[in-house]
Amino acid sequence: MTSILHVPAANQLLAALPSVERQAFMADCETVELTFGEVLFQPAETVTHVYFPLDSFISLIVVIDGENRLEVAMAGQEGMLGTSLVLGIEEAPLLALVQGAGTALRMTAANFQQRLLDSPVLHQRLKRYLYVVMHQLAKSSACNHFHQIEGRLARWLLMTQDRAGTDQLQLTHEFLAMMLGVRRSGVTISARALQTRGLIRYHRGAIEVLDRQGLIEASCECYNEDRELYAKVLSDL
Repeated sequence: MTSILHVPAANQLLAALPSVERQAFMADCETVELTFGEVLFQPAETVTHVYFPLDSFISLIVVIDGENRLEVAMAGQEGMLGTSLVLGIEEAPLLALVQGAGTALRMTAANFQQRLLDSPVLHQRLKRYLYVVMHQLAKSSACNHFHQIEGRLARWLLMTQDRAGTDQLQLTHEFLAMMLGVRRSGVTISARALQTRGLIRYHRGAIEVLDRQGLIEASCECYNEDRELYAKVLSDL
């Protein structure tokens, strides 16, 4: 754990707050290190803390029949974990798994709910962010059903790159298959196709993005739609 005084305003939901609200919010936070693979919430668990990632990012995963998993949303420095509390619900709906190690701001659920009462701009931004998350969940469901694996893989790599802030991604085919809800062979074929086109380089669990613009063009349209919606909904506050 590190001092809050040394944390940059890297979370986009908090950076745009009026200074009075932001300072009050930061006073109730602590900075924590999140490790890759760490489980922050299990489905149906009581939400005891909220997290605002700074340079970490978190996968939100649906668990079916106790073992099958599918990622349906992702939260990095553009968002937060614990949105159910904005609705007054203290139960976690999904598995929250740290996908990118790094730092995050953490606050107790009780303090967070008090901040919502005392910080009108924060409350408004989080309600709008909740709308974006709802859209992302619905879009992921349709994307997984209708779009080809190659386009979905390109989208997922772009989403990961945005939050990781680097071209170097540590991802195995097994992990990608779990996140996309497909067979490992499907990921292998799609990754090979992207590599043949010179968009990525893959070797032993490491993926390097070589041509971001090309990857955007290979991605299904869901990637750009998600980014445009976030900018539209949250930019005018």
